[in-house]
Amino acid sequence: MAVMNVNPTRMQLSKLKKQLTTAVRGHKMLKDKRDELMRQFLDLVRETKDLREQVEKELESCNAHFVNAGAVMSKEALDASLLSPKQQISVEVGSKNVMSVEIPQFESGTRTSDKGDIFPYGFAFTSFELDDAVMSLDKLLPDLIKLAQYEKSCELMSAEIEKTRRRVNSLEHVMIPRYQETIKYISMKLEENDRSSRTRLMKVKDMLLDKAHHYSAQ
Repeated sequence: MAVMNVNPTRMQLSKLKKQLTTAVRGHKMLKDKRDELMRQFLDLVRETKDLREQVEKELESCNAHFVNAGAVMSKEALDASLLSPKQQISVEVGSKNVMSVEIPQFESGTRTSDKGDIFPYGFAFTSFELDDAVMSLDKLLPDLIKLAQYEKSCELMSAEIEKTRRRVNSLEHVMIPRYQETIKYISMKLEENDRSSRTRLMKVKDMLLDKAHHYSAQ
């Protein structure tokens, strides 16, 4: 591991020790965040998987109803029946903070509260198969919106987990070892300098004693 390009001084050593303490603390916090994110992500993935399977089954049923309606009605009559919808769907988008990830919250609503407004046609010239198709699609819509919310949340949480994982690895395998190696290097340099200073002082002392008293200190 490469040593940082710093001056081997006691002030720098103290500074690096503080930075190492901060890095170790940050590494632990990021690991805890990553683990908790992963736990919530896996829970959400399981919910999303179950909901997607349910939605796909309901879509198959809804599609079957439309196929049956198309079998008893002409294409022109079917298209004309669905051409001018009476009901309007709105989706309000909010967000919720989960471990610093802003995941979306979708809330759907209708323009009117009248359940009959989901049918954009009169019943005189349409088949009950079309009624079943429209009702099944109306029933499916909330689950479709919820599935979109879950899948977007999974995408955002996955990106945050990957970003956090990279930070954890950078601290664990690069920054913290580099701090440790640099601290070790500076400590060795300072010890070496201390030994050199003591040796020089002893030699100076011997020279002064020899000059003053004509003998060297044992």
